[in-house]
Amino acid sequence: MRTKISIIGAGFVGSTLAQRLAEKDLGDIVVMDIIEGIPQGKSLDIYQSAGIENFTSFVSGSNSYDDIANSSIVIITAGLARKPGMTREDLLINNARIIAHITRQIKDKAPEAILIVVTNPLDIMAQLVHKISGFPSNRVIGMAGVLDSARMRAFIAMELDVAPCDVQAMVLGGHGDSMVPLARYTTVAGVPITELMSEEQIERINRRTRDGGAEIVKLLKTGSAYYAPSSSTADMVDSILNDRKRIMPCSAMVSGQYGLENVFVGVPVKLGKNGILDIIELNLNDNELRALHDSAKIVSDNFNYIISSGEIS
Repeated sequence: MRTKISIIGAGFVGSTLAQRLAEKDLGDIVVMDIIEGIPQGKSLDIYQSAGIENFTSFVSGSNSYDDIANSSIVIITAGLARKPGMTREDLLINNARIIAHITRQIKDKAPEAILIVVTNPLDIMAQLVHKISGFPSNRVIGMAGVLDSARMRAFIAMELDVAPCDVQAMVLGGHGDSMVPLARYTTVAGVPITELMSEEQIERINRRTRDGGAEIVKLLKTGSAYYAPSSSTADMVDSILNDRKRIMPCSAMVSGQYGLENVFVGVPVKLGKNGILDIIELNLNDNELRALHDSAKIVSDNFNYIISSGEIS
């Protein structure tokens, strides 16, 4: 039986992700959405490119959760998109209702799957998925730091006029204003950026990284990012399905690492066939560790707000 990857949500992120996964030939892909015709049409369009792009992945669309059965990985992209002037926290309750419903369906139809959460506010939604699914923490992963680090890599490449593939960046913490870019662990062809850039340049890069999503929302005016988020998610799927054991910053449930307990926050993880194989503990200085704890507190406070609101039964 071929590997099945299911994507919940046929919006810009979900459909672009389906294309990226198909072109990587990682398995057969199901795009599921509640709007009739949209997942079917987009999936057919992607599959019609198979002969040109030389992939064998079959891409299908569905309006039924029955079709995600036996998925190895289920990726949740559904939810309300952020609009100009809207913070990730503004999305909180409405997307929590959507994600809670989706998670219950996944739990029923694909109980052995590894879940990747893309919906914002990402870390909070990942923690909600973990709670409602009851899945072990290694099988619930938030796509956050991969995207944030990719944005930081792009901005550094633009600043130094170098190839983005030669830049390696590390961004921890929540996916939002409280993220923690780590200049000490960011390099260009192995050279720390602290040797290549001034403190002012680094701080400017850090600010732009934190505002990376909002910058795109402001420019688009009627939407949010989807090319880089879909690439980031596809990279995670590739590492899991091919058991590559790559180290990536992802939103994960910490249980003592970095002095944090029972909260989803961006940390470096090793991704392989069972999902999260290990959480890597970096040697953070006091300021970095304090920023990570502050970020985790925001996630925890917002998650507790959802639970105590009575909106999620």
